[in-house]
Amino acid sequence: MSSGALASLDRRLLSGLCWLLAAIWVFGLVLLPQLFMIETSLWWLERDPQATALSQRIDRLYQEVMLRELDLQAAPVERRPLLEDEIARLREEIALLEAREQQPVKVYGFANYARMSGLHLQVFLRTLAYSVLVTLLSLAVCYPVAWTAARARSRRGRALLLLALVIPYAINELLRVYAWLMIFDYEGLLNALLVRLGLVDRQSGGIPFLTYPFTTFVAMVYAYILFMVFPLYNAFESLDEHQVEAARDLGASTWLLHRRVVVPHARPGIAVGCVMTFMLSAGSYSVPQIMSRGLGGDWFSQLVYRQFFEANNWNIGAAYAFSLLLACLVFVGLVMRLFRVGIREIAR
Repeated sequence: MSSGALASLDRRLLSGLCWLLAAIWVFGLVLLPQLFMIETSLWWLERDPQATALSQRIDRLYQEVMLRELDLQAAPVERRPLLEDEIARLREEIALLEAREQQPVKVYGFANYARMSGLHLQVFLRTLAYSVLVTLLSLAVCYPVAWTAARARSRRGRALLLLALVIPYAINELLRVYAWLMIFDYEGLLNALLVRLGLVDRQSGGIPFLTYPFTTFVAMVYAYILFMVFPLYNAFESLDEHQVEAARDLGASTWLLHRRVVVPHARPGIAVGCVMTFMLSAGSYSVPQIMSRGLGGDWFSQLVYRQFFEANNWNIGAAYAFSLLLACLVFVGLVMRLFRVGIREIAR
């Protein structure tokens, strides 16, 4: 076999391996878990509506068995086989009724979604609103940072700025969140500074920053900043410098430059950053759990966790989780429509 044929075979094998790994990723790690979650959210175990009557019937049968056993002890020999057969029949009937009583029926429907209480619905809507605020705050913070990095004159300055953004992410996410907890805690750095400046009385215990949602917002923006910065940076870097210079030569102000030139060009990057930040924020568990310490309002992800691992109700937990997923998909569609971008533009 020639070297060209071997190279072609190697390329086909490598391509096949890549497709196989992609299929395993998509179907085994994405679709199958989601399908299992959807299926789990659509059923619940319902016990026999006649369970009370069955229980009473079983109790009566047990009493009859006890009476027959007493009769058996005092019965003459010729009557004992009849009593033993009757006791065996009663025990068999008891076993059948107990199996029917203890075996719940698997019922399919949308009842798990309808069981969301008004309080949990309020938490759900509040989580979506908070996630939108985190996304907007991340966009406001990351836009100038990404623009500065993309327009840096020297490659070294650009690399140093990006490196400064990436270095903190060498630390585990939990440690980064706990760093913000040390700042905002009752005895944290911020309260200690306010006490030192005489703005807060030490005896009062400090300002309860952890009860305010803003502290969770700050920690989330810091935790997910790269998911907003890099899509914006890639979009800004692909912008032709001549378009920027032409707009400035025509007398465009900075605001007009970004509104008419930069933002229309960077729509896919802005859309990707907003989608990723929103979905990470809406599904975040560790950040609100650590930052609020149970003092602030719950996020919906915390309710999902409790349904799965505290209430041990996987059906309700799956319904809650799928509801959150649907809300995130709706947000993705709204963002794509708002920025007028398609899947191909986002995937670039």
